[in-house]
Amino acid sequence: MSRAAVRVLRLGAVPYAEALRVQERCSVVLSEPAQPVYTWGLRGAPGAAAAAALRARGAALVAARRGGHITFHGPGQLLAFPVLDLRRRRLPLRAYVTGLEALVLRLCRRLGLSAARALPPPFTGVWMGDSKLCAIGVHCGNHITSHGLALNCCTDLTWFDHIVPCGLEGKGVTSLSHELGQHVAVNHVLEPFLDSFQEVFDCTLVSLEEPGD
Repeated sequence: MSRAAVRVLRLGAVPYAEALRVQERCSVVLSEPAQPVYTWGLRGAPGAAAAAALRARGAALVAARRGGHITFHGPGQLLAFPVLDLRRRRLPLRAYVTGLEALVLRLCRRLGLSAARALPPPFTGVWMGDSKLCAIGVHCGNHITSHGLALNCCTDLTWFDHIVPCGLEGKGVTSLSHELGQHVAVNHVLEPFLDSFQEVFDCTLVSLEEPGD
């Protein structure tokens, strides 16, 4: 039996809001935020004073329709927004989140980070020790997913110093570049990321050139 085809669009470096808009038209949207932005989900919106302080640092602020608290997105970070019908895949939401973690763990193994791990609920994402390497925040409506994950490749981690990332006190943030001791750009991980996606979700990815293709 042939595997299901899933359309994937590589946007490159674009504003975060552009990636949000395009995800409504494609099955998987990959992008790298072109400018620094702080986002939050259903919980953890910053107060007026905190928001003003973050804007003063040169970052945009965007409310997102996803689970989770405030976090940072910016250059050097891979954003992946899968738009999948979980009912057709007979996949519960928790199993879907576990699948996202599994594909990032496979990517880490390919890159030589065997110590990367997922933590039991209520924690999500992929971790190196007590530092989060990849954050996951999804939305699911009528069994259709949106938003997804943010993997720090060569992100400037100092942006996280001004918030409590994902609302987790006492936890750190790390990147592939930091853990591997060498510069790892977003483009360097796209192919192994897509290979891992196909393996975990048992599909064949078909590349699109434009959102309307």
